[in-house]
Amino acid sequence: MKYEVFYHPDIVKDLQRIPKNIKEKIKGAIIERLLKDPGPVSQPLRKGLKGYRKLRVGNYHVIHKIQGNSIFIYKIGHRKEVYEKILSRVAWLR
Repeated sequence: MKYEVFYHPDIVKDLQRIPKNIKEKIKGAIIERLLKDPGPVSQPLRKGLKGYRKLRVGNYHVIHKIQGNSIFIYKIGHRKEVYEKILSRVAWLR
């Protein structure tokens, strides 16, 4: 199954804070793992983020939602802070 990716407009700000070598790993993980078969490589989130998933790339998480053939990426950030700002973004494309 072929998937199409849509990024939240603030992803550009997220990536500015991430070191270049880690950005490349995240990009590779999205292309090589998430776009090929997102179900097995990402873990479902619970409670207030039920229906969303995370892809772990080292200490960074890619928070996304799968809808049919589309993957909506809402936040990319360090695991310690990624959940602080995600709630304001999940209203995007709801």
